[in-house]
Order: sequence, then structure tokens, then C-alpha cells
Amino acid sequence: MRQSKFFMPTLKEAPADAVAESHKLMIRGGYIRQVTAGVYAYLPLGYRVLRKAENIIEQEMENINVPEMIMPHLLPATLWQESGRYKKYGAEMFKLNDRHGRESLLGPTHEETFTEIVAKNLKSYKQMPLALYQIQTKFRDENRPRFGLLRGREFVMLDGYSFAATREQLDQQFDDQKSAYFKIFSRAGVTVHPVIADSGTMGGKNSTEFQAPAAIGEDTIATNEKGTYAANLEMAKSIDTFKQDPEDPKELHKVATPGCDSIEKLTKFLDVPATRIVKSILYIADDQKVLVLIRADKQINEVKLGHLLDADEVREANTDDLEKITGSAKGGVGPVNADWADKIVADETVKNLYNVVVGAGETDYQYENANLDRDFKVDEFADLRTANEGEPDPVDHLPLKFTTSIEVGHIFKLGTYYTKTMGADFLDQNGKAQPVIMGSYGIGVTRMLSAAVEQHLTENGVAWPKEIAPFTIHLIQMKMKDEVQTELAEKLEKELSAKYDVLYDDRNERPGVKFNDADLVGAPIRITIGRDAKENIVEVKQPTDEKAEKISVDQLAAYISEKLG
Repeated sequence: MRQSKFFMPTLKEAPADAVAESHKLMIRGGYIRQVTAGVYAYLPLGYRVLRKAENIIEQEMENINVPEMIMPHLLPATLWQESGRYKKYGAEMFKLNDRHGRESLLGPTHEETFTEIVAKNLKSYKQMPLALYQIQTKFRDENRPRFGLLRGREFVMLDGYSFAATREQLDQQFDDQKSAYFKIFSRAGVTVHPVIADSGTMGGKNSTEFQAPAAIGEDTIATNEKGTYAANLEMAKSIDTFKQDPEDPKELHKVATPGCDSIEKLTKFLDVPATRIVKSILYIADDQKVLVLIRADKQINEVKLGHLLDADEVREANTDDLEKITGSAKGGVGPVNADWADKIVADETVKNLYNVVVGAGETDYQYENANLDRDFKVDEFADLRTANEGEPDPVDHLPLKFTTSIEVGHIFKLGTYYTKTMGADFLDQNGKAQPVIMGSYGIGVTRMLSAAVEQHLTENGVAWPKEIAPFTIHLIQMKMKDEVQTELAEKLEKELSAKYDVLYDDRNERPGVKFNDADLVGAPIRITIGRDAKENIVEVKQPTDEKAEKISVDQLAAYISEKLG
């Protein structure tokens, strides 16, 4: 490809609203241009990277015998109403009505569509296991689209779905997809950690995220130094090292605590540590009033709480709720005589505590010396707390380390979450109707490109991993009027283009302009044809090299082969 004919509008400076380094580089390098908030055009340079990433996916999916197909972008609302997600998905869904008033949506994901078309047509166990995938544009009405391709309203995604007759088949499909994803990310040059994750609005109970460590990452993952434990902070567990020595129960005592509407104020007023206080927080889970207890030095993890309660909506009670339901303002709510609660659940940190402070069920009052089972009851204990950095992990008991990261992939064992609701049954070996067992698998392809840039930034540009680089070799001719340089450059272009993607900078520009643009292109190998061309000498350089080195044209093939592996 001749650079003089290649559309690559570079900029000296990135727009002021570009925060992520990947966003800055892709704008400056002419990879993408914003059309509207969260929506981008992929210019030739960016589209080449995108297509190479898609090619890797297609190859690895074929290696595990998963065929590609395509579903429509425009979907009927009835499918999502049938699954129950039309309302649950929330404001991020693009909804529209056609001229006849029929409700539709732009697909943010396609579980319902695959269940309707594929799962409902699998009538016998003999047709399974089966898996399919598509690479398609998705639409989500993000409240705050930002960071370029990392959080947009329109993005490219691989979404795949598996269909099984048995749990064993699903487990094998899940493992096959997980293995293929590792290969995809490895070939794309993106370092990832597989972590325990929350399934969110996707459904199902078992899921793994692929997180790419990056400074701009919106997620936080908790790992240990050996790599034997990794989880998204939403799901991370840790060992609580605090132990209170046993004490004889003391008499329950009510004490006035005026103005103590926070744990910090309460510890100072009563001169007690937070470990001797049990927080009581009221949550509304669908229509249930659930009182949640946790030791006051810890924080409630609402994702874990949502899993425990298995409710469509879980929210902390507001001021009006508290007054109406408990008769107390914030800080005074407590578990003693809490007959108004439909259920009382507690974090495991509440176990084995003695003579603690709890809310007295009255504004500005607390009980001292409250004891579990004597003064208040708990219906269920569970891990409901947010893990803290430095706490021991649950596997090797090593300190947890927090890392910011980008979610680039997520795989789910959906089970029968959709097929039961939508009536997708098959006949098993005994002729009995059973719901199809599903899995769901996704890669944010455009997010993966941003992650690759974030992980491979150089001082002046990017060092693209070789399999997704827009061009493998960048030929740069210093003086276009020099006939010797032109002859050598065109000879190399012809020879190398037979095997590699070559960008030949044949523009009549200053060397500084050419080299600056080359940094933004980030090809794995840069070959400069300059004043030594008459001696068949060129300069070669990789993006991470400090300096270029001179080699003869005869050595070029060996150099390229060695550097590209």
C-alpha cells in the first residue's frame, strides 16, 4: 500500500476531551474519528486492525468447530419481554417504535434471539452439543460514553452461544471456549487474567471475565502474587483476620448518641473501635424488607448481596423508607426487635462477636452490649463484604493486590435461565422434555484493540503486536527525488508485499513528518531507505528499539524472519 494513497489524517495533538492514552493515539494516528458521543468511524488504519483481530477470532473459533453466523441488529421487544429482560436491562437499551407502533430495540446482546431461533429448533439430544457465534455491532445507550472505544454506545463484539443436552456437555463447551479465548488474546498480544465475575443482567450463576491490566481500566481485580487467585472486586473474597476474645454477655444498655449518623462519629462519641459495632442497613429487595448486618469496619458488597437475595432489584432504603418502615433515621436502625424486617441477613464478620453496639431502633440511640441469639436473630449468614487490598486471599492466604483493568471478554454458564422462560425444550434419551442448557461467550473486539494499545504504548506512539498491526512492515523513503532510493524502495516493496502487509511511505514529506507518522502506525518493523541506498544498506528498527541499526539488503530477509518469529 502506497502511503500517498492511504487515508490517514494524523493530528499533532489529541482533542482535549481524550483522557485514555489509547483514545489519544487512535485519534492522533488517524485510526478513528468520532461521529457523535460514543460512536466512531473506523478509518482505514483502524479498520485494518479491527479486521485482523476478527480474523484471529474466526480462526480460533473454527479450531474448536464453532461456525459463524449473523443475527439482525433490529430486534422485536416481545423476545425481551418474554425473557423478562426488557424492563430489567434498564436505560442502556435503545428502544424504538415502528410506523405501526410496534416496539423494537437495537441489540445490546443476543441471548433471546439465539434461544428463539436456535434453541427452539433443537428437538433432540442427538443434535447437541452445538455452538455458534457472530461478530457484530452492538448498541448500548451509555450514560457517559468515554475513553474512546473502551466505553461507547456502538461497538463491535463477538457473541457466541452454546447449546447442550447435559451439564457435562456445557462444562466441556465452556472449557473449549475458555481455551480458545486465551489463544485469541495471546495472538492479539493482550495480556489477560481470567477472574471470577458477576453475571449481571446476563443471567446464570457461573461466569469468568478476561481482564486486561491497564492504567485506564474501569474495573478493579484482586489477585495474589502467585496468580493462584483472581477475581473482580465485585466478587472477590478475602479472609477476615480479626478475632474478638470471648466475653461473658453483659446487660443490654440503651445509650443516647445525638448526631451520630456515621460510624466515624459513633466510634468517637462512644470511644469504641469499629470492630465492636455492628452496622444495620435496610435494603429493599423487590418487595421484601431486608435488614443487612455487617461489622462496622467493613463495607457491604451489593453485588454479593444481590446474588444472595436473588432479587430483580436490590436498593438501599432511602430516608423516607427508613422513617416509614423502622421509625428511625439513619444511624438508629438496628436488629433488636426488628419485627418489621421480612428477613435479617448478616455478613460472616458478625459471627463470634460479643457485647457489641447496634442501633436501638430509635433516632440518636444505640444499644450497648448486644449479643447475637440473645438480643437479635439472623436468618442467614453469608460473605457480603467488599474485600480490601492486603487482606489474605482465600486460596493461598497471600495478600490481595488490586489492579485496574479493562474487561475484554466474559463467558457465562447460563444453564436454563433463558430456555425455561422461553420454552426451548428438547427430548432426552428417555423421550422426556428437558430445557436446552446454554452458555454465552463474548469478546469486546473494539475494547480489545484499546487494551492492546494501552499495554503496548511507546514514548511516541504504539508498538502493535505483530498479528493485529495494521501493517507488518513500514518502508520509509527519505528523498522521493533520489532515483537510487526509489529503485531500492520499489524493489523491496514488491518483494516484501508477496509475504507481508507493507506500507510504503512514498510521500514528498520531511523526514520528521514521516518518522512521527511511523511512530503512530506502530508497524513491528520499520525499514528506512536513505543515503546508504547506493551501497544497498538500509536502516531497520522496531518500535521499542532506542536506535535504528544499519544492515545490508541481503541480510534483510533473515532480520525480518528473526524479529517476526
